[in-house]
Amino acid sequence: MFEDATFWWFVAPGLLLGLYAQARIKSNYVRYSRVGTSGGIAGAQVARALLDAQGLQRVRIESTPGMLSDHYDPQSKTLRLSPEVYYTPSLSAAGVAAHETGHALQDAAGYLPLKARSVIVPAVQLSAKIAPWLFIAGVLLGANSLAWAGVILFGAQTLFTLITLPVEFDASSRAQQLLVSEGIIRGEQQVVGVEKVLGAAAWTYVAGAVSSLGSFLYVAYIVYSMVRRNE
Repeated sequence: MFEDATFWWFVAPGLLLGLYAQARIKSNYVRYSRVGTSGGIAGAQVARALLDAQGLQRVRIESTPGMLSDHYDPQSKTLRLSPEVYYTPSLSAAGVAAHETGHALQDAAGYLPLKARSVIVPAVQLSAKIAPWLFIAGVLLGANSLAWAGVILFGAQTLFTLITLPVEFDASSRAQQLLVSEGIIRGEQQVVGVEKVLGAAAWTYVAGAVSSLGSFLYVAYIVYSMVRRNE
């Protein structure tokens, strides 16, 4: 497979974008983790201030283990922040905390892409477990319907990454607006810093979507070629 030039045509763009995204995150997150917020408030305090300002006092904030493991849980209405974000009074921490707060605001407002993403989560979890096996079994056995079933399930994962894009970009937009309106970041330098942190994070979702789309197109190409050979 790795010697197949077609494989690299489909997969290489996602890999290259992923490397680019990781480089941007590393450089920007580290750089602005050394720049403090106005008033020296940590990520957890940033999130609490933004949530309370929007009337979301019911949303809890917790510290969760792991590096950049930050996420919002719409089921329990809980915003979970990694220790590096929860306890740190930096622009990087403020940007990440505000971004996750943006997801809580989306949930409260019934933001359609977020709801759609939540709906397809069970299908994505199922497809991650059985799609590769269906695809491999279909190819090895020459069973077209089985192989196409695997491709369709791979498509569910790709759809999830594509729906994720507007969800994440909107959360970052909300985050930046809230940080400025609530006076947590002030001045052009701090605004630019948060923009760079959030922008770098956004590239990881773009890379994930491109990579998933490339993988989906590649397995579809394999099955299509198999069907054509058997005609």
